[in-house]
Amino acid sequence: MPQNRSFKPRRPIGKPTGGNKSVEEIIRELKAAGQNTNANYRQQSLQIHGLICAKCGREFDEKNKNLLTVHHKDGNHNNNPADGSNWENLCAYCHDDEHTRGLLGDYIAGK
Repeated sequence: MPQNRSFKPRRPIGKPTGGNKSVEEIIRELKAAGQNTNANYRQQSLQIHGLICAKCGREFDEKNKNLLTVHHKDGNHNNNPADGSNWENLCAYCHDDEHTRGLLGDYIAGK
C-alpha cells in the first residue's frame, strides 16, 4: 500500500484557539446564543400577535402552539424589531405555502 506523503494530522478539536476557550466551548456558546435569540423573538411574536394564524385564521392554544411559526415578512431572519413589525404568526401549513408559492410559480412559468 503506497504511503500518502501529503497527509497532515488534524489538530485536536479540544485545544484552545489563541484565547482561553476551546473550540468546543465557543461553538456551545454560539449555539446557545442563537437558540436564545430565536426563542426570544418567537415568544415576543406570540405575545404581540396572539395564538392565531395571520393567513388562515386558525386559532391555537397552549397544547398545539408548537404548530404556529413566525414568518419574517421581508425574508431577513436577522431583522427582528421589538415591535414585531417584520413578523407574522403562520401555522406550519400556511408558512410552508408562503415559502413554496414562488417555486410553483417559477415552475409553471418554465424558469
